[in-house]
Amino acid sequence: MRSHPSLRPLDSNQSSVAPWPTMYDLPSEYPEEMGLPDEFHDLQPQLLSATFRLSDVARDQIFTGTDLNVYYDLQHPLWHKRPDWFAAVGVPRFYNQKELRLSYVVWDEGVAPAVVVELLSPGTEKEDLGQTTATEGQPPTKWQVYEQILQIPYYIIYDRYSGRLQGYQWLEGHYQPLDIQNKRMHLPKLGLSLGLWQGDYDGINWEWLRWLDADQHWIPTPLEQAQQQLGQTEQQLEQAETKAARLAEQLRAMGIDPDQI
Repeated sequence: MRSHPSLRPLDSNQSSVAPWPTMYDLPSEYPEEMGLPDEFHDLQPQLLSATFRLSDVARDQIFTGTDLNVYYDLQHPLWHKRPDWFAAVGVPRFYNQKELRLSYVVWDEGVAPAVVVELLSPGTEKEDLGQTTATEGQPPTKWQVYEQILQIPYYIIYDRYSGRLQGYQWLEGHYQPLDIQNKRMHLPKLGLSLGLWQGDYDGINWEWLRWLDADQHWIPTPLEQAQQQLGQTEQQLEQAETKAARLAEQLRAMGIDPDQI
């Protein structure tokens, strides 16, 4: 498997511990937790996944998760965080090459997420922004897990109510703010940029978070790619028909019936 600068392998001490809980042992949800996300929390992660493409990594070596439990501490195997969206680079698209994931177990996968996106909502805003503290004996806060434990290279926060976009890059043990210009930020380790795009997705015109390639072009979704290809094919057919009509006129001007050829 090709290495990638955003990947962070597990500590060798953890990898030597066996057996450990796997995805099959750790659920994706707990009954006492909050229910399903609202429509925005459903659609926005879909667009992020649909446009997250790395030029130097095969699609089947990228996993994107939405509202999926991320287990991060083998010493406390039930401790987890549930990002609104995240991407792990350098892991197979399918668990054990065949299964859809029930959760993402970092010590089992061997790779921490390369980027996490949290979509602010009133109930989780303070924790997402790192404004909460953990009490003794309780799980660490989300910020602590992302920054200190998993050391996730990029942490993105978007507030759709205010339109505020924030981004942080892990440098020298701490998160440092990313520079944002024209509602876009560059993530150099991924070779991508992330920005706010005003447009129609799934029939809804909104300001959406969306990935851009190295040339600052919006990365198309598979549906948009298909539509572009269809448009190009239709244009080529129209050009061919126009060319054929001109040729037929020239033949008629020469006294030749093109239908008899």
